[in-house]
Amino acid sequence: MAEQLLILNKQQIQQKIDRIAYQLLEDNFDEKEILIAGMLPRGTNIAKRLKAILDEKAPFKSRLLTLDVDRNATILSAKTDFDISECNGKVVILVDDVLNSGKALAYGFGVFLNAPLKKLRTVVLVDRNHKSFPINTDYSGIALSTIIKQHIDVVLDQEGEDDAVYLR
Repeated sequence: MAEQLLILNKQQIQQKIDRIAYQLLEDNFDEKEILIAGMLPRGTNIAKRLKAILDEKAPFKSRLLTLDVDRNATILSAKTDFDISECNGKVVILVDDVLNSGKALAYGFGVFLNAPLKKLRTVVLVDRNHKSFPINTDYSGIALSTIIKQHIDVVLDQEGEDDAVYLR
């Protein structure tokens, strides 16, 4: 097994998610409802945690959406658990675990391209600063400058393992 360096432990991950949730609350305080679109697989885990915090603290409702994009496809290929028209006039928060090249988030944007959204914001736990696409995130837990050969592992909600972010 490759050597791993612990970047964020369970407590630090929760602190980052808490902070992002409060930023989302401040940015959307006047909304009646926001839609949190978690990108499968690990973006959905982060989206669920954000929703739980917002459900407890926010004056607005939040709804969880699931987005499954084919990250290896050369054209946009996505499956959703919602009808895109449900997003019309709403705030959508697109959530993923790691922003690496930007391709996955670009595909995530593509899903909402023809919907007249009120606004679209992005959340990632780790921003690697290796973008091949002109994609920036609105909210990130941590930004890391890594070399391309390195890999970020986000471990969330896996039975028998503590939540953690590793660099290997």
